[in-house]
Amino acid sequence: MAVTNQTELRSVYREPMPRAAQKVVDRLDVHCRKFIALSPFCIVSSTGVNGRADASPRGDHPGFVQVLDDRTLLIPDRPGNNQVDSLQNILVHPVVGLLFLVPGMNETLRVCGTAEIVTDPELLAPLAIRNRVPVSGLRITITDAFLHCGRALLRARLWDPEAQIDRGDYPTYGQVLADQIAGANAQEIDASEDEANREQLY
Repeated sequence: MAVTNQTELRSVYREPMPRAAQKVVDRLDVHCRKFIALSPFCIVSSTGVNGRADASPRGDHPGFVQVLDDRTLLIPDRPGNNQVDSLQNILVHPVVGLLFLVPGMNETLRVCGTAEIVTDPELLAPLAIRNRVPVSGLRITITDAFLHCGRALLRARLWDPEAQIDRGDYPTYGQVLADQIAGANAQEIDASEDEANREQLY
């Protein structure tokens, strides 16, 4: 049976503990700032035309997301496939959700806000790596933020080395694309990706 309304939903779940709502803050306090400074990875969720949802990974050195002030973040857009799904979504619906992870920590930081795409070289210059300034960034105005408990990552054993798969248990990126795209060559794709990963991270 599908749940279709709040009453049905609450019949399945008990009421949340008061602190679940009390922990939500409307600005980046000292703990949020510290978490972001330690984080080398976050996921950006967005919604595009016709309500199509998307979640996109962003990763770099710890602290790559810059805290401009207690309500503003700046995320560099590093080189990728130039499909710019998230950026196109934000042009339509600027509301975004962010999930920050820190290796070795089971808690995550959730941040919600509104985003805009910025291209100001002076604003983006501090985010340069190897003298390469990102062509754009996401400036996010915070509406709320909170620390999420660690149970999901504990269940996933995300940081447990013994939980890592043998890489041979899953096809290479090139093989997956060759199976999905008529005429694509797995070896050529893998070689191209290896070169891009060496030479074009920034």
